[in-house]
Amino acid sequence: MAGSAEEGFARRVSTLGALADPVRRALYRFVSEQEDPVSREQAAEGVEVPRHTAKFHLDRLVDEGLLVTEFRRLTGRTGPGAGRPAKLYRRSAREVSVSLPHRRYDLAAEVLADAIERSLDGTPIDEAMAAAADAAGKLAADTAPERSRTRKAGELDRVAAALAPFGYEPKVDEALLLANCPFDRLAADHRELVCGMNLDFVGAVAERLGCAGVRAEQDPADEGCCVRVVPEN
Repeated sequence: MAGSAEEGFARRVSTLGALADPVRRALYRFVSEQEDPVSREQAAEGVEVPRHTAKFHLDRLVDEGLLVTEFRRLTGRTGPGAGRPAKLYRRSAREVSVSLPHRRYDLAAEVLADAIERSLDGTPIDEAMAAAADAAGKLAADTAPERSRTRKAGELDRVAAALAPFGYEPKVDEALLLANCPFDRLAADHRELVCGMNLDFVGAVAERLGCAGVRAEQDPADEGCCVRVVPEN
């Protein structure tokens, strides 16, 4: 059960990375808005990029399951001399949601669902929640940008880089402050539950990155995230 939740979370992380590129995102939006499947040439013209650039990004979107392909002769002709069928792209049935400021209610849902499954197997709910947040933190650390894993960067900078794709809007000064709460609306109604999960998740990311010189702690600031990361004294 827990394994399937982690796999689902990994797929969401990968999808987020696929749409982070502005050209790829524009191509996805263009294809999604068309009534009929489009060719590489049509997509390239639609977002004003070279054909080879469109091909690369369209095929990445196919690999992520966001687009699907089909082959068809655009001329309508058949038989000898009709030419080869063109590769066409259309939006898949996979759902993608984007919000501003950035929210990650899907991440909260994955952790909470994993915790419930663990509790159904007999694990006390507090332990189940901590274990589920740790599993999500490990996965986030494993799929973090390369700069999160380089030992040349400071530990606060490494944690910031790992948390940035999740919408935390990290800012490094003497501590790592998280300017945005990815679970804002959910936390407003279930503060103790969600803030506890958030603390466990951020702490797990730091630990799984091997950043032993920092710790996550509750930050009672009126704005932004309820957690910050500070150096160990």
